[in-house]
Amino acid sequence: MPTYDELQARIVQLEFENKNLKKVLFGQKRERFIPENNDDQLTFLALPVSSEPLSETEKITYTRNKRNQKKKHPSRQLLPASLPRHEIVIEPEEDTTGMKKIGEEITEELEFEPAKVYVNRYIRPKYALPQDEGVVIGLLPTRPIEKGIAGPGLLAHISISKYVDHLPLYRQIQQFGRLGIDLADSTINGWVRATSELIDPVAELMRQQVLKSGYLMVDETPIKVQDPGIKGKNHQGYYWVYYDPLSKQIFFDYQKGRGREGPNKILKDFKGYLQTDGYAGYNELGERNDITPLGCMAHARRYFKDALDSDPERADWMLHHIQILYKIESYARDNLLTHERRYQERQNQSAIVMDVIKNWLNVESQKVLPKSPIGKAISYMLKQWPRLEVYLTDGQLEIDNNQVENAIRPIALGRKNYLFAGSHNGARRAAALYTIMTNAKLQGVEPFHYFRDILTRIPDHPYKNLEQLLPQNWKEQYLK
Repeated sequence: MPTYDELQARIVQLEFENKNLKKVLFGQKRERFIPENNDDQLTFLALPVSSEPLSETEKITYTRNKRNQKKKHPSRQLLPASLPRHEIVIEPEEDTTGMKKIGEEITEELEFEPAKVYVNRYIRPKYALPQDEGVVIGLLPTRPIEKGIAGPGLLAHISISKYVDHLPLYRQIQQFGRLGIDLADSTINGWVRATSELIDPVAELMRQQVLKSGYLMVDETPIKVQDPGIKGKNHQGYYWVYYDPLSKQIFFDYQKGRGREGPNKILKDFKGYLQTDGYAGYNELGERNDITPLGCMAHARRYFKDALDSDPERADWMLHHIQILYKIESYARDNLLTHERRYQERQNQSAIVMDVIKNWLNVESQKVLPKSPIGKAISYMLKQWPRLEVYLTDGQLEIDNNQVENAIRPIALGRKNYLFAGSHNGARRAAALYTIMTNAKLQGVEPFHYFRDILTRIPDHPYKNLEQLLPQNWKEQYLK
C-alpha cells in the first residue's frame, strides 16, 4: 500500500504531466521569465526559501548604458534604393501652357511581378575550315548538370525554396505548373540530387573548417526517413549539428540513430571545449582528457520553468538568479566587451551568483521530493554543475548552446512541411545542402546569389582553391 507521501508525490507528478501536455497542445513555446519584482536594475539579494541561512548576502551592481526612454513613433520604412524604379509621370488635367514648374510630389508604391522562367538558347555557328580541314564551333560553357536542361539559377531557386523557405518539392511543381512548365517529380528530385552531389566538396570543406576549432557546440534533432526495410512507418533518423561560435561556421551530419557512435566518429580528432545539453550520448566524449565538457544553462533553466506551477517559490527563486546571470551576459554583449573584459566581468559578478546558486541547490535538494518537478530540476542542475560553471573560466565561452539550437530551427520548420526524407541517402544530401545554406546566412551572404554563383563555378574550379568558394571568402572575392 503506497504511503501518504508517495501518493502526494504521484499527484504532483500527474498534475505536472497534465500541464505539460496542455502546454504542448495549446501553449506558447517561448521560455521568457518575468519575475514579480521586475525592476530594470542589475541587483540581487540571495533570499533562501528555507529558514537556514545559505550564505552572506551580497549586492551586485554595475553601470550600463541608459536606454533611450523617448517613445518612438512608427514611421514608414524607406524602400531600398537598389530597387529599380519605373517612373510614372501624372500631369494635371488643366492646360499647363505658360505655367512655371515649382516642384513635384513623389509617391512610391512597392509592386510585385511573379517570377519568370525563360530559356537560354546557346546558338553556336559552325564554320568549315579552308581546304576541307574540318569544322570549328564555339564551346558550350560548363553547366552544373551535364546534358541537363536546368540552369544554375533554377537549381539554386529549387534548393533555396526547399531548404531555406521550407517549400516541399511537390508545391514547387505546382508553382511551375502555374507558369506553364510541367515538371515530373522524378525530374525535380533528380536535379536536387545532382545539385547536392555537385556542392558536396564545398560542404566537406566546411566540415573540415569547423572541426579545426577548439570550441564547438553540438546538438541533434530528429528527422523521419522513408526506409523500404520498415513497413508501415518511417525510420527515425537524426541530424547532428556542429557549430563553431568563434568563426560562426557550421555543418550538419546525418546519422541513422541518436547513439554516441555518430559524434564519437566525427569528433575522434577534436580537442578543446565541447558544449552540449545533458544528453548521455555525449558523456563518453566528455571523459576524454583532451576535451573539456561545457554545460548549457538554458537547459537547466528549462527544468525550473516547468516547475513553476508545482513549486512557484523555489522555481521563481532560481529563475530570478539565472536571469541575473543572463543580464550580465547581455551587458557584455551590448557593450561589445572583449573576451578578456567579459572574463573579468564574470569573475567579478557571475561567479558570486553561481556560488549562491550552488549553496541553494545543496540545501534545497534535501527538502524536495526527488521525483517532483522541482526535485528533478535541482537534481539535473547539480549533476551538470561541473560543466555549467566552466563558462566562467574563459571569456570566449558562452553560457549556453542556444546558438546551435537556433541554427537547427530551419530543420524543425522544414520537416513540418516536407514531413520526411525520401531515403537515408536523401537525408545525407539534405545535410550537405543545409550546411551550405546555413553557413551563407551565418556569414551575412544572400543565399540565392551565393548558391547560384558557386553552382556556376564549381565544375571548373581548381580543388586546391576550393576555399575561395566558402561564404566568408566568396563575398570578399566575387561579390561586387
